[in-house]
Amino acid sequence: MNRVCSAIAAFALFAVAGAAHAAENRCGWIQNPTPGNWWLNDAEDTWTIRTQGSEDEPEGMDLIPDISERDYVRTNGSYGYACACMKVDTDGDGRITRIHSFKQLKLAQCRNDKALKFPG
Repeated sequence: MNRVCSAIAAFALFAVAGAAHAAENRCGWIQNPTPGNWWLNDAEDTWTIRTQGSEDEPEGMDLIPDISERDYVRTNGSYGYACACMKVDTDGDGRITRIHSFKQLKLAQCRNDKALKFPG
């Protein structure tokens, strides 16, 4: 009986720990201002996706298409920003560690969201 209780307790602890790491839905300005630099500004924070020269690239980075092919603002040659929603994992230090999904939105959606700071 003790083994059954221990197994149930271990399973419950594992389930709670897994739920604590559920992917977060983050929407806001996705910025690629210069080569290799990517971040997302949502209503809560600025989330670093990737920095130039860093080997740390989140799993799922390939899910981000060429954002300049859709509703996009150029700020530095072919670099700039767009509006997007992403399902991600974060590390608690402002970094996105995994991208589960990416959806680019119309610029107007971010422009009309008063909780977002305009990229600049």
